[in-house]
Amino acid sequence: MLRQYQLVETVREYDPDADEDALNRAYVFTVQKHGSQKRASGDPYFSHPVEVAGILTELKLDQDTIITALLHDTLEDTLTTPEEIERLFGQDVARLVDGVTKLSQIEQKEIAAETEREKAAENLRKFLLAMSDDIRVLLVKLADRLHNMRTLHFIPKEEKRRRIARETMDIYAPLAERIGMYEFMREMQLLAFRELEPDAYATITGQLDKLTAGGVDRVAKINEEIRALLAASGIEAEVTGRAKHPYSVWRKMQERHVSFEQVTDIIAFRVITASADDCYRALGILHRKWKMVPGRFKDFISTPKRNGYQSLHTTVMRGENMRIEIQIRSREMHKQGEFGLAAHWAYKQGTLPDGQAGWIRDLVEILDTAQDAEDILEHTRMAMYQDRIFAFTPKGALHQLPKGATPVDFAYAVHTELGDRTVGAKVNGRLVPLRTQLANGDTVEILTSDKQNPEPAWMGFVVTGKARAAIRRHVRHKERDETIALGEKLFEDIVRRLPVKIGDKAIRMALGRLKLGTVDDLHYAVGRQRLRDSEVMEALVPGIVADLKREGVRIDPARPISIEGLTPGVAYTLAECCHPVPGDRIVGLSRPDQGIEIHAIDCDMLANGEDADWIDVRWQRDSEGGTARLMVVNRNQPGMLAEITAIIARAGANIVNLRLATREGGFHGFELDLEVKDVAHLMSILSSLRASDAVVSADRA
Repeated sequence: MLRQYQLVETVREYDPDADEDALNRAYVFTVQKHGSQKRASGDPYFSHPVEVAGILTELKLDQDTIITALLHDTLEDTLTTPEEIERLFGQDVARLVDGVTKLSQIEQKEIAAETEREKAAENLRKFLLAMSDDIRVLLVKLADRLHNMRTLHFIPKEEKRRRIARETMDIYAPLAERIGMYEFMREMQLLAFRELEPDAYATITGQLDKLTAGGVDRVAKINEEIRALLAASGIEAEVTGRAKHPYSVWRKMQERHVSFEQVTDIIAFRVITASADDCYRALGILHRKWKMVPGRFKDFISTPKRNGYQSLHTTVMRGENMRIEIQIRSREMHKQGEFGLAAHWAYKQGTLPDGQAGWIRDLVEILDTAQDAEDILEHTRMAMYQDRIFAFTPKGALHQLPKGATPVDFAYAVHTELGDRTVGAKVNGRLVPLRTQLANGDTVEILTSDKQNPEPAWMGFVVTGKARAAIRRHVRHKERDETIALGEKLFEDIVRRLPVKIGDKAIRMALGRLKLGTVDDLHYAVGRQRLRDSEVMEALVPGIVADLKREGVRIDPARPISIEGLTPGVAYTLAECCHPVPGDRIVGLSRPDQGIEIHAIDCDMLANGEDADWIDVRWQRDSEGGTARLMVVNRNQPGMLAEITAIIARAGANIVNLRLATREGGFHGFELDLEVKDVAHLMSILSSLRASDAVVSADRA
């Protein structure tokens, strides 16, 4: 742990004008306020904020950020008040500490009836709002999470450790990557990987240790070879080599479905030169020396990543079967590459490059338009995880988009209003369908009309959060109008079933009892089935429900559970080709005079859906029950079919149809339709069938 004088001296080294007295007071303040509190490790609690401050001094961050790090837990864990912090350390520090504190409180708050995913999404919503107000809140929070991950092993409960590690892997590490803080990202991923996949971590680390033990001379030899090769051409460069990050190796193994031995580019080298010109010269020298692996060269200097990252990436073949990855960058690029956005918040700066500011603006717009916290989690993960492509406007302006982006995504990336009015697009001068996926370097011209509105069918192919949020906003407004119209008819039906006449006064009083503002709100709640008929009746005429029940009147007729994304009451059918069940990702296809058909997202029949409108739909959370079709192949022996039906019965599923589909040699293939609760129930049944000696194979049909 940093001592008080060490922390102050560290800050003064890079910022001689820093207020030494304020730093000293903040250090003493956190020590006194946390007092005898202990961490899970047994260390004094104040050691944590001191270590967080120490991490941020490595980034040379400004005085207010360091003080915020020292104080970031005082509002939550001590009797300190915001007014006290503002009086002692100023308004900026008080605002930053308050921002970080709100995030921590949200993280720890237990919300009844919400899943871990929903809580994580709500955390992210508040996190992004605070981040958009002042990015230093994010920097302090990332340092806080990094130190917590370093001490994660002291937490006794495995469930809690895994939850923290998963949240770090899903949210904090991608956020660090998104703002270019790769050192933070790599360490977070490594620590989370060790907790979430301990066996894989141990295996890969052991393999890498063997590689290092047997290849120290080889790495050093290649290092010296690269350095000498560049020096001979007059390029002075710093060259470093290392085995790849264990999590990076594991992810390659997962993506390529290969073993450790089949991952060929495990060793990576970094070349740091004096200038961008030297980077390109070094690249040419290395490519003349060794053959480049096709498709593995990327120029992030001419087209930086959206987080400002700049570097040349190439993979070359050294010898017959040895791939080595090489990154080439200037010293200035290296500083940006390791510390990213934080490099722009050094003590005398504080301005963001436009690309990073633009990304934050997009997130804030998604916050304003997303339907719920789940949307935010989905869209933000899209923005953080997907590979990027680069496309140009006709005037030459460059826009970065996720891989798989379409002209509609491009239009929304330029401006929301442009996206809303899109009717067509030209790519490289040629008219193309709006669902066309863009390629690197495409020039995109958007055709517009003032009469156009976003189409629900666009949800079937757009990939950016900004586009999806804007389309959903329009669809939601349109759906609200349709739902109010439907709810008005349902409300009139409820009123007709009452034995008394209902006037405007009764409706106004009912709105008060139901805590609704307007008649439209009432009709919307009825249309969305948020109010039962009995609740509406009781609000209109208190006591009427009991009277009607005594007379044997059925008050709440059963209504089918609707699918989210459709106007309540709209008819739909579940596709016979793929038999979707609750839990499957689904999409709706709407054709004139044919109604709406719900398909699983991976259904082969969707390839024939070009003539249909695609509708973004989801199962309601309380949806339960569906019919799935399985194809089960068993050996043609006595008792085999009985074994299969017994497995299904033990799992609590019901066979509604069974047909002999194939008969080949000693094997029979049966097509079974099962009533199951949801996709998890179905997968459990499939696992049980596959584990049986009676079954050769079992799959969804």
